[in-house]
Amino acid sequence: MNQRPGNQLFDAYFTARDMREVFCDQGRVQAMLDFEAALARAEARVGLIPQAAVASIEAACKAEHYDFAALGEAIATAGNSAIPLVKALGKQIAKSDAEAERYVHLGATSQDVMDTGLVLQLRRALQLIEADLAQLGETLATQAKRYVATPLAGRTWLQHATPVTLGMKIAGWLGAVTRSRQRLLELKPRLLVLQFGGASGTLAALGDQAMPIGEVLAAELQLTLPEQPWHTQRDRLVEFGAVLGLIAGSLGKLGRDVSLLMQTEAGEVFEPSAPGKGGSSTMPHKRNPVGAAVLIGAATRVPGLLSTLFSTMPQEHERSLGLWHAEWETLPEICCLVSGSLQQALLVADGLEVDAMRMTRNLDLTQGLVLAEAVSIVLAQRVGRDTAHHLLEQCCKRAVAEQRHLRAVLGDEPQVTAELSDAELDHLLDPAHYLGQAHTWVERAVAEHFALTA
Repeated sequence: MNQRPGNQLFDAYFTARDMREVFCDQGRVQAMLDFEAALARAEARVGLIPQAAVASIEAACKAEHYDFAALGEAIATAGNSAIPLVKALGKQIAKSDAEAERYVHLGATSQDVMDTGLVLQLRRALQLIEADLAQLGETLATQAKRYVATPLAGRTWLQHATPVTLGMKIAGWLGAVTRSRQRLLELKPRLLVLQFGGASGTLAALGDQAMPIGEVLAAELQLTLPEQPWHTQRDRLVEFGAVLGLIAGSLGKLGRDVSLLMQTEAGEVFEPSAPGKGGSSTMPHKRNPVGAAVLIGAATRVPGLLSTLFSTMPQEHERSLGLWHAEWETLPEICCLVSGSLQQALLVADGLEVDAMRMTRNLDLTQGLVLAEAVSIVLAQRVGRDTAHHLLEQCCKRAVAEQRHLRAVLGDEPQVTAELSDAELDHLLDPAHYLGQAHTWVERAVAEHFALTA
């Protein structure tokens, strides 16, 4: 069956196609049907239903048998997607095997179907996100090593500070990606669990066979059987959403940095170019950071969705009214936004265009002032900290007022030249010699990436 019409104009920009397939109507329905098929197999294995009924139930658990538009209309009356789907499933089975229809959905409740179906979808979503994060980490590690010694102006409060390196900046992005990968690994055992509790979470309808069925059902679906059903304990899902929020924010940081470096006044790093990419409808010269826009956009949108997830946590008793419903589209949308952000981040990171000469020129925009600290630190060891700081402050003011390079002003200052030779001043005012531990930070970030990947 075809999916119902939707808003698809922006999907290719904000969402990865594979992720949208996970959460499209067919993906949602198939995940719930996978639960029903696995439940039938589990109940047959413990002897609750006839083995002969399983084949007919499994044959009907194919999403292509169902009319999604009709299901959508029925959901508006039923209040959730499982009720009309189970009814439709029963009718589908009855066409060929009326006896087997009696054993569909035995002992389960609607939320068991929907929550476990969601977990199956999230497992696939998690695989996609992990693969993209690993690839992004690999690309960033390569780029960090490539530009480990490429100096550019550090910027604090959007003003030139002391020199850093592009490799160090990229290593910062890499570190955030590595930590997100670690978080996903840590939460997997908590997230990938079965939901199976029946009407009120006791599985009373299944009697003594409840636990054996739960164990087999979890094994069938390759999920863990949790300590108890979690119908109104939603921390697992919220934790996953929170980590996705961190990923969105970290990618937003990458996008923000790239967009600022692409500004005309900076012009140091650019997204990869392509025909028709980043153009303007009126200005032929424009080269807009369209990939960074997705990263920043997702980082802006996801926190609002995440706040909805957190708001759904205080659910009533054993089944929630409205709060559970508020989750249904929220977490999938977060997954989709993060997937689109990752796709754009991969394109940006892999094709970074770097203008090292522009970086060098920009470092000299303040005519040596960005290296005043380097001179002050060395001079302080010879004349004292306060004296050195005051002297460099006066020299910097003079350089600005006279529009001269700091090196020239320092060379004319007897108190400086009495302590520092021309060679020492030249060395101190070379950005390449004031990069501190930038190289070490790159090495450490790359090592952490490879340690996780190994």
